[in-house]
Amino acid sequence: MPAQQSTPENLKTFVPYVEKKGEEYMNDKQKEHFRQILLNWKAELMEEVDRTVSHMKDEAANFPDPADRATQEEEFSLELRTRDRERKLIKKIDSTINLIDEDDYGYCTTCGVDIGIKRLEARPTATLCIDCKTLDEIKERQERG
Repeated sequence: MPAQQSTPENLKTFVPYVEKKGEEYMNDKQKEHFRQILLNWKAELMEEVDRTVSHMKDEAANFPDPADRATQEEEFSLELRTRDRERKLIKKIDSTINLIDEDDYGYCTTCGVDIGIKRLEARPTATLCIDCKTLDEIKERQERG
């Protein structure tokens, strides 16, 4: 099962893009909209990293009781795994921003069709259209058995 990622609905400043009739797909205004979503998302993830470091420094204690020590180590381990997933997500956000800079954002990497504004708002780092993603998931399930 793929790891769950944070999604933009967690963003405090998210405002959906309102398309105008006849508007060209992935125009400068739309690209800037997604760039801001991605930059805000990245900033929130970076804040979480800072909070984790502070929390671990503040809470680090050498408990004499082995059970208390084990509990703290497990807590830190879970937090570090979460931060590792977020670190990978930050890399993905950075590569998505590069796609915007290269005018390749918003198009399926498999078939080249528009991914769509609504799908990109739900998953700003999406690189596959819904049809190719569905096929990809079906193949993945068949390979796993």
